[in-house]
Amino acid sequence: MSGSAMQPAPDPQADKILPFLPSGESWIARHVRDLPRSGIRDFFDLVQSMEGIVSLGIGEPGESTFWNIREQAIFALESGKTGYTSNLGLLRLRQAISGYMERLTGVCYDPEGEILVTVGVSEALDCALRAIINPGDHVLYADPSYVAYSPSVLLAHGVPIGIPTRFEEEFQLRAEAVAQRAKPGVKALLLNSPANPTGAMVDEGELEKIASLSEREDWVVLSDEIYAELTYEKRHRSIASFPGMKERTVVLNGLSKAFAMTGFRLGWACGPAPLIAAMVKIHQYSMLCAPILSQEAGIEALEHGATQIESMRRSYRRKRNYLWRSLTAMGFPCHRPEGAFYLFPSILPFHLSSQEFAFRLLQEARVAVVPGTAFGSSGEGYLRCSFSPRMGDLEEAVARMNRWMRANFRKGACPTAGD
Repeated sequence: MSGSAMQPAPDPQADKILPFLPSGESWIARHVRDLPRSGIRDFFDLVQSMEGIVSLGIGEPGESTFWNIREQAIFALESGKTGYTSNLGLLRLRQAISGYMERLTGVCYDPEGEILVTVGVSEALDCALRAIINPGDHVLYADPSYVAYSPSVLLAHGVPIGIPTRFEEEFQLRAEAVAQRAKPGVKALLLNSPANPTGAMVDEGELEKIASLSEREDWVVLSDEIYAELTYEKRHRSIASFPGMKERTVVLNGLSKAFAMTGFRLGWACGPAPLIAAMVKIHQYSMLCAPILSQEAGIEALEHGATQIESMRRSYRRKRNYLWRSLTAMGFPCHRPEGAFYLFPSILPFHLSSQEFAFRLLQEARVAVVPGTAFGSSGEGYLRCSFSPRMGDLEEAVARMNRWMRANFRKGACPTAGD
């Protein structure tokens, strides 16, 4: 018998399988394969490949974490605190969160069962969505919005439903617009006030109407309040503080923005014990617990960081006013945001798409901003500009933009930082 006769018979399916194996596409779940990449990350991959860029793009404080918080993390490390903690997080940290949230929102949470410490607010959001969503459930949110909202809902097998907000209404989420989408199949409402990318805050009257609507429709409310401390003209109001809302609201917050602790990745969720218990199931099988060094640093932040937050807020207010005056002087229609650390100027007068405007500004002026389309379809015609960088960087960015605007659109002016 010849050697060739010993070869196995051809597999009729081989031609269908083999072409897909090199790329691995056939192994990827459809809901992941079809998920678009983050528009911010794609843009900043390009930014990082260039030199001499002044960035108004990434949403994090321009200052380092306060020295006493850094020292506490170092002390915890030197003390040998390098192990796991409870899935819920250190009890002392949860007690500190409980006191902090009561001072911030007026709502009291039991540290034993109504608070979960997570790896940033992003994990808190993911756990909350996966805990409540059945496949096909709808989740409402404002559009434009933080880039992770819609993808997070999709990854939990839900259906994200964006509610467009308008420049003419300062991008505020209106109760009437929410009510128009109160249809069978809606399970939850995802709120963000103050909001990324617009800096808008939901008026208290509108928030009360949204609370009543959520109760009537039996929705769960996921309230992302990561910018709650960073407000400039009026105090933040949590939707959980309205009558009957603590029982159906999961409040998400953390230390990234107000305490300049983005790299510590420490967040938390406060809510009804049954929902927190469901979130713990997901958390313990994925993350197990937040890093102990971050938790130790978090205790220091919450127990001794109030005066530092006020100093940071004053600095942001000054930088907000400077960048807002600068952009409006250059011809950008722009609201002065009530919270967070972003401006969301319109570029409609310049007849360029958000992508084209941002790429030209990057290539020709060496200033990085984020195209509004990264935050949803309602972001077309706008840019996100952060005023969190240090004042020197803001001044340099404004000077470059001003020269570029004069050269391309024959309009511009450059207020001083003291204005």
